[in-house]
Amino acid sequence: MSKQAISLFTARRTQYALGKNLPIAESEVDALIRQAIRLAPSSFNSQSSRAVILFGAASEHLWKNITKEILRPMVPADAFASTDAKMDSFAAGAGTVLFYEDQATIQDLQQKFPLYADNFPTFSEHSAGMAQFAVWTALAEAGIGASLQHYAPLIDAEVARNWDVPASWKLRAQMPFGSNEQPFAEKTFIADEQRFKTVR
Repeated sequence: MSKQAISLFTARRTQYALGKNLPIAESEVDALIRQAIRLAPSSFNSQSSRAVILFGAASEHLWKNITKEILRPMVPADAFASTDAKMDSFAAGAGTVLFYEDQATIQDLQQKFPLYADNFPTFSEHSAGMAQFAVWTALAEAGIGASLQHYAPLIDAEVARNWDVPASWKLRAQMPFGSNEQPFAEKTFIADEQRFKTVR
């Protein structure tokens, strides 16, 4: 693997301190996200990944009015302050990518290739993860901070209602993004001995 690729992967970090001061135009961010997902690999070239890209008021609505209010009755009142702050930190960003997997595509593959039918949902999750990593890395390379969140299936119905999401799209993750308003903390790693095995 080239040093350039490792450098890109190193730049991809979780950023919770987001702002709205994007280093490039929204139209360029939109095009970057689309191209990253377009180029992400998928099993059988299924291209099952889908995305809804929210900017500005739409992204704020997702976090402040949808997710926060769905979580409010589920979190004890005396513990809600941290949830409230977290939702506000996501809303403070410039936008959010909603990552989906198209279940109609998966079902079509199951019919066409019955030998692998049981595996296609798992293959879809692989595709989803690669699309998310591709977008996150592309954003980082452009100087844009992001994090990966998972509030599905709690928010699925309300999100679908707000933005007319096709019924066959299954929400897998949410990625709030924006300007980096704080430096990144040092990243630590577990020992290689716990993680890798090389056999010759």
